[in-house]
Amino acid sequence: MIGPGGRMAAGGFTSNDARRALRSLLPPFVYAVFLMAIPLATVVVVSFQIRGAAAGEWLDGALPPTVATALQVLVLLYAVTLPFALALLLRRGNAGRVIRFVLLAAPLWVASVWLSWSYLATLGFGFGNYVSVFTDPINIRGAIRGGSWLPGLLPRSLFVSIAVTTTTVILAYPIAYFISFRVAQENKSLWIFLITIPFWTSYLIRIFLWKVILGYSGVVNTALTGIGIIDEPLTFILYNVNAVIITLAHAYAPFAILPIYVALEKIDRSLKEAARDLGENRIHTFLRVTLPLSVPGIVAAVLIVFIPTIGDYVTPELVGGSGGLLIANRIQALFLQVNDPGLGSALSIVTMAAVGIVAGMFILTLRRWLRRG
Repeated sequence: MIGPGGRMAAGGFTSNDARRALRSLLPPFVYAVFLMAIPLATVVVVSFQIRGAAAGEWLDGALPPTVATALQVLVLLYAVTLPFALALLLRRGNAGRVIRFVLLAAPLWVASVWLSWSYLATLGFGFGNYVSVFTDPINIRGAIRGGSWLPGLLPRSLFVSIAVTTTTVILAYPIAYFISFRVAQENKSLWIFLITIPFWTSYLIRIFLWKVILGYSGVVNTALTGIGIIDEPLTFILYNVNAVIITLAHAYAPFAILPIYVALEKIDRSLKEAARDLGENRIHTFLRVTLPLSVPGIVAAVLIVFIPTIGDYVTPELVGGSGGLLIANRIQALFLQVNDPGLGSALSIVTMAAVGIVAGMFILTLRRWLRRG
């Protein structure tokens, strides 16, 4: 029965149900946003730090140790108590508006004062780091070295991420399709369990295993040499971009299989039967029914694989060699080796913007394709 003032919404839900659902989802959503907002705001502020202006020492002497520790504790308490503050705000009659405002806004003031005091008291600011990002050939433009063209690290990273995403999704879709439509219902949980087995081992161990497989005297070269297919070991499968793509595709395969499998499981089987009754063959049924309905899983798989791979610096470091380093290795070196957090932060912001642009173009292109279909 619909309560007073509750109007029936689409799908049989009332406005009270929608409001209740919003109240339950808003606190964790805002909580996650604020947990990301504080580190992201720090990166943005640091990206305007002028190069050479006390790089790496932005907190030393900016505040007394006791005050700095107290402010850090307050910021931590703010992150922990934010969900409770939001729940209090959404419930009526528990506290006055002034108390709610102070509870929500005061920690933000503390964080802002901490950041601004720590930086502005010790550093100068400017756009020099962003100028360096776009003018240094190693970052974006690329350069000619030793008579050969070397692309910039950011274009190379985008290419590797796109190649890894494409390879992973293409290989993951048949596996997810097989589990969803060909495996018996009582055996599907076993197959999903087998897919997650790689997570039982450390990521570093899996990378070292690929070094053994792709090495000069590794499994692949030894097998091909033994059966006479090649005379000399292959050198293009390790310590280059190819090795990075292979290793990352294997590492992120489960992340692509699972969302596609979930999307395929939600497809009504009667739709395929109806298409077959209307005279469609298996290929047309797949292209016109199964594939369009599984697009949400494909989109999730693409984003889940594409976004993390461009920020991976461990894999290129171990199997990429000098020819397989990516933009994440450059950022890591700027922070930990060159000790220039300003330039590293600016490069991080530019990389995040590039990832957002590519992901947005993919989603818009997919929407247009679905509308035309």
